[in-house]
Amino acid sequence: MATIVSLAAQRRDQTGKGAARQARLQKKVPAVIYGHGRAAQPLIVDGPALEQALTGVEPASTLIDLTVDGKKTRALIREIQRHPIRPDIIHVDFYEIHAEEKVTLKVPVHLVGTPDGVRNAGGVLDQVTREVEIEVLPEHIPDRVELDVTALAIGHSRHVRDLTIPNATILTGAELTIATVVPPRAEEEIAPPPEAAVEPAEPELIRKVREEEGEEGEVEGAAEPGSKASEAKPKAEKAERADKAEKPTRPEKSPPPPKGGKES
Repeated sequence: MATIVSLAAQRRDQTGKGAARQARLQKKVPAVIYGHGRAAQPLIVDGPALEQALTGVEPASTLIDLTVDGKKTRALIREIQRHPIRPDIIHVDFYEIHAEEKVTLKVPVHLVGTPDGVRNAGGVLDQVTREVEIEVLPEHIPDRVELDVTALAIGHSRHVRDLTIPNATILTGAELTIATVVPPRAEEEIAPPPEAAVEPAEPELIRKVREEEGEEGEVEGAAEPGSKASEAKPKAEKAERADKAEKPTRPEKSPPPPKGGKES
């Protein structure tokens, strides 16, 4: 059965943005009530009392015993407007109902149990539809609708046709999926960003050795190590020293005697 809460309201004579702003500064919430051919009547509700009345209930399926200037009226909440940044309620719409007339409203669907595909196969339960629309007498309005999903395996689903709501007509399409169990989502591998083609730095020692080799190579006539010319050079120098050792040393000539003199 639906939850019933009591709330007091007062008539609101001043309307418009300015009056609504002033009411909110006094922690009041502008409201309106309509239904059954009555003209929309502006109201004002105490903000903290409204927040307390709606705490822990489903506003769309909660019956409101609204007392306006001493007269009690039963109503449903059709719309709640909240501040875009803060959670404060800034406006509420009430819809008057009668006990003998059916009403159309949406009730939330709550899933019950842990699916077999989640428990034993690592699947993921995905709830696609979270509320359904029904037609029902006010006294039979359910607080919520429960759907057992314990037997769901991977790839299986439950639909609106699987719901059972006593004393109510379900207006939402019967084939609409409410919940399904999907295979476990594979973790996406994030490829590393492509690295820029940077030439690896040359070790300092190798660079230094190459620079020294380059300086030696600049000497004209220098033979490269390991070449035939570098191997032949020591042999030629050795042969030249041997030739000098084998040649006889010529005697030095005496200077010629001075003219007109005798040899001593």
